[in-house]
Amino acid sequence: MYKNILLASHGTVGAKAAENTALKMCSPTTHLTHLFIVPDFWKHMLGDDWLNNSNTRIQFEDYLESQLTKDVEENIIRVENKFRSKGVDYLAKVVFGTPEKCLLETCCDKNFNCVVIGSPRPKDMPGITSKMFSKVLAKKLNTPLVTVPHPNA
Repeated sequence: MYKNILLASHGTVGAKAAENTALKMCSPTTHLTHLFIVPDFWKHMLGDDWLNNSNTRIQFEDYLESQLTKDVEENIIRVENKFRSKGVDYLAKVVFGTPEKCLLETCCDKNFNCVVIGSPRPKDMPGITSKMFSKVLAKKLNTPLVTVPHPNA
């Protein structure tokens, strides 16, 4: 069992597989930090190609921000309930930026026994391709990395 785990999860199928693996690694004495990274590519979604006035752009930005906030909050509540029901000490950390950089910075902040992430989704599956896992990340990380296979791989 591990005392201090960092789980990077954002609610996708692969991330949920990582959650389940992390849960199996926990005991009631484990502290789990759930890292939810909002990728910085969202800040470039202004809809300039079809939103032709500033008022409409502001409304779109407000909608996008509120939807992202709702998605983050729902995922945090879901994951928190999953871990707290097993007696695990849970802490959520939400950050905005490049996934790999955010993960590395978070690992520097605290002494984790391991980092648990999901593997990239299979190429034939629809969705956004995560940039979380890379060979560079594995080399830069001073903490053991558990990469959970995608359940549909």
